[in-house]
Amino acid sequence: MDSAQSLDQQVVMQLRQSDFPWTAETVYMNNAATGPLPERSRRVLHEMTDKRVAPHLLDDLDMFALMKETRQTVARLINADAGEIGLTPNTGYGINIAAQALPLEPGDRVIISDGEFPANVYPWLHLKHRGVDVEVVPRTERGWPDEEALIQRLSRPSTRVLSISLVQFSTGYMADVERLAEACRAAGCYLVVDGIQGIGNTPFDVAATSVDIVACGGQKWLLSPWGSGFVYVRRELLENMLPPAVGWMAFEGTDDHTRLTDYSTTLHSDGRRLELVTLPYQDLLAMKESIDLLLRLGIDHIAEWLREVRRPIMDAALSGKIELTSPMGDGHESAIVCVVTADSLNSYRRLRQEGVICSFREGAIRLAPHCYNLPEEAEKAVQILTEQR
Repeated sequence: MDSAQSLDQQVVMQLRQSDFPWTAETVYMNNAATGPLPERSRRVLHEMTDKRVAPHLLDDLDMFALMKETRQTVARLINADAGEIGLTPNTGYGINIAAQALPLEPGDRVIISDGEFPANVYPWLHLKHRGVDVEVVPRTERGWPDEEALIQRLSRPSTRVLSISLVQFSTGYMADVERLAEACRAAGCYLVVDGIQGIGNTPFDVAATSVDIVACGGQKWLLSPWGSGFVYVRRELLENMLPPAVGWMAFEGTDDHTRLTDYSTTLHSDGRRLELVTLPYQDLLAMKESIDLLLRLGIDHIAEWLREVRRPIMDAALSGKIELTSPMGDGHESAIVCVVTADSLNSYRRLRQEGVICSFREGAIRLAPHCYNLPEEAEKAVQILTEQR
């Protein structure tokens, strides 16, 4: 698949046949919960498991080289330097790194929006025992983050961190990260982004947005195994961050296994200082394979295709047939579309019964298609949602 070519029905049908053959039997729009593994990534998992069964087939140096390639692939995904990437098991680990390693003192304040996913809340609330204040800013009447209010809070001298999801899990609201980053820079605050619901379906450039830290798990939109993910830390910040826990390979010289007792006290200057080993090599290599697929398709092309896939839902909302709790056409819409009906829970159950796999979150039906979905699948969802029962 050539990333220079936009996605169309023919390319997507080829993708469904080669990597998602089960899509002929069901309509899966649940990537905001768990993304499927492409066949190519499943094969990588099996190959690594076969070698793990017979570990004489494994070589430590090979594994280190493969992890280096994985960091490089992740870096390409978000336009970072590979040295700014640490491999992690999930989003929460990256948020905890931010909460524990940023230089916060008693009396400092962290700002978060009400309605955030718990992984971007509890690591900050846990800082209260250190005297760090956490302010949860109320949402707008629509239930979206109040970016104006968040920016206003940045002017307070005690505010040191704004932490926000790139895309809200329960509404699909996409934050204006570039605007928030500029406000944080002006106020001398750190910007931490939970990227799990946006990275992989929407272009995200850390160099252009000037964020400080991004945490992202691989199991959703990156179509990767459980236990895979990454954390990005801006280079200028990275070397001054002391990780809250250290792995033995976080230190210089530890990749030489012939001199393991020559203990070093110098942490790596790159993202390896944040990693805990032994890493789940098989999961991270499968993540690399999945990200390679997304990059070959082109994240911008995926975003464009998903607009086509969502179009039947948006048209139904514009005509008044259904009601959305998600933004529409204002720069804040994302790959996630959340719908409410007169009886949302019953409508959700009908969708599931008819083979449209989605989620029910915070009182709304959450539809989350990806690169392998088709517009006619969204049409089927709309038909079920609008039929009289």
